[in-house]
This record gives sequence, structure tokens and C-alpha cells, in this order.
Amino acid sequence: MTGGKGFYIVKEEILPEILKKTVKAKELLKNGAAKTINEATKMVGMSRSAFYKYKDYVFPFYEASMGKIITIALILEHKPGVLSSILDEIAKAHGNILTINQNIPLQGLANVTISFDTSQMTRNVEEVLEIVEKKPGVAKIEVLAQE
Repeated sequence: MTGGKGFYIVKEEILPEILKKTVKAKELLKNGAAKTINEATKMVGMSRSAFYKYKDYVFPFYEASMGKIITIALILEHKPGVLSSILDEIAKAHGNILTINQNIPLQGLANVTISFDTSQMTRNVEEVLEIVEKKPGVAKIEVLAQE
């Protein structure tokens, strides 16, 4: 048992609607689209009491991952420049690469693990990972760990 202090990464599509609304209300407040909690909760269609109940317990991935070390696993097509373009994307966001492990390609695919420091990043991790996922030659991407 974790005693209620564990952290989990959960895909958005399985989250209850109230948690999604809480995150959206927090984003509205953060970016200035809503000036008060009352205004933000009305905009997303939730009660203030529900907002207060969940606001300190749910965060977007990028917010929880800033200033951390992230380890991602990728399956890449064995083509020139694929890994380089991924490293370039992380570097453009000011992520600091700590380790790269690449297996020998089998059947045209290679497993790659990259760990990088997010403390100096100028873009959120989620955005960078979405860009990397869409790059030609990336068959799969998965977050393995966050420290």
C-alpha cells in the first residue's frame, strides 16, 4: 500500500470528467482567461466545491514533469536522421540529454531509451513528446519514468 501518497500517470481518456474540468479551470486561471475561481468553474461547468476538493491533487503531465528527469522509450525505424531529429527537438526546447541507449535494429526497428533533464526547458514536456511522436520514423513513444 502506498498510504495515499503515490503518484500515477493516467491517460486523459479514462479520467472522470470532473478531474478534466478541474485541470481546465486551473489552466483558465493560469493563462488569465478567467480572473476568479468562480468565473473559471462556471466556464467549465463545475461547482466551486468540487474545484477546491480536487485542485491540489490533479495536474497536467507537463506541470508535474518540469524540473525533473524524464526517461522515454521509443521504437524507431532504422533510417538515417531519425534519432538525430528527436535529439534536436529536445535540444530546441532546452532539454538536457543525460543518457541515450540504443539497441541494434532488428527487422528495421530499433529500441531507444533517452533520459533528459527538464529543468531548463522552454516548452512543456508534453508538447515536445507530441512533436516527437509525429516525426517520421517514430513507431512508438512511451514515458518510462519521471524522477
